[in-house]
Amino acid sequence: MKYLIFNTSENWASIMLRIVLGTIIFIHGIGKLEGEGYSQFIYFFTEYLRMPIILAWLTIAIETVGSLLLIVGFATRINAIMLFGLFVGMITFVHWDIGFSMNWWGQLEAGQEGFEYHLLVLAMSGALALLGGGKLSVDLLLFNPQPDAKTF
Repeated sequence: MKYLIFNTSENWASIMLRIVLGTIIFIHGIGKLEGEGYSQFIYFFTEYLRMPIILAWLTIAIETVGSLLLIVGFATRINAIMLFGLFVGMITFVHWDIGFSMNWWGQLEAGQEGFEYHLLVLAMSGALALLGGGKLSVDLLLFNPQPDAKTF
């Protein structure tokens, strides 16, 4: 089981995906903790979506703690899979009915965007779930001490 979770090759693609995706999602998540962001998010999640508050807290945890773990490459596959599941949920419960495109011309209310951004997150997190942490990851450092063939 440990092998499935932490095994990775020394690829460069994973580090690029980890840093970019982790940073963007962290900024996305930390906004839910700043100022009125927390109360507005909890209200949206529990009242509008009618979901349990525990799922709102889990969302915040995945977007903040999970994204930081993704950046350093610890348990990359687990964090990528959680992020994948989270964004499938976002598409399903919030953005699907709006359509594909983001709200580029401001024709919809704030927060009313399509799911094109979410598909990018799905592709990036899916790739990390398959590739693992790659070069300069905690996964590689702790669980794969022997370097293998270089891959891109």
